[in-house]
Amino acid sequence: MNPQQLRELLADPAQAGAYFVDARDTHAMAEAGAALGYAVVRIDLSGCRDKADLLMRAAAALAFPDWFGHNWDALADALEDLSWLPAAGYLLLLEHAQDWQAQASDDPATLLDILNESSALWAEQRKPFWALFPLPAERLDAMA
Repeated sequence: MNPQQLRELLADPAQAGAYFVDARDTHAMAEAGAALGYAVVRIDLSGCRDKADLLMRAAAALAFPDWFGHNWDALADALEDLSWLPAAGYLLLLEHAQDWQAQASDDPATLLDILNESSALWAEQRKPFWALFPLPAERLDAMA
């Protein structure tokens, strides 16, 4: 996909959501998001141990306000607000998530639900909200 096509895709709120993508495309996606005036936020999940650790990393990367309660409901509330981070759209890159995603708990599925619900609510306001999980190509192939 060329840079123009990528920008056109990222500009469409109806297409936005949580997706697993090829890690080799991360730089191009970040550049396209920045070119569109999006808040491009990288959340590094390498070595992430559990839900509490994930929430702490998300809160730090997104500069959540003091009222953030470090639970799933608070994450949903914060992602659906983002008034402290005004932008034309949002592009979250949840990097190095493969180990955290592979854990036996329901946390990865819960996170995906929250991200997709947030994206749908932002789409109603015609603002794209993307949450991308860059994975190694072999991991993507294994998921398919």
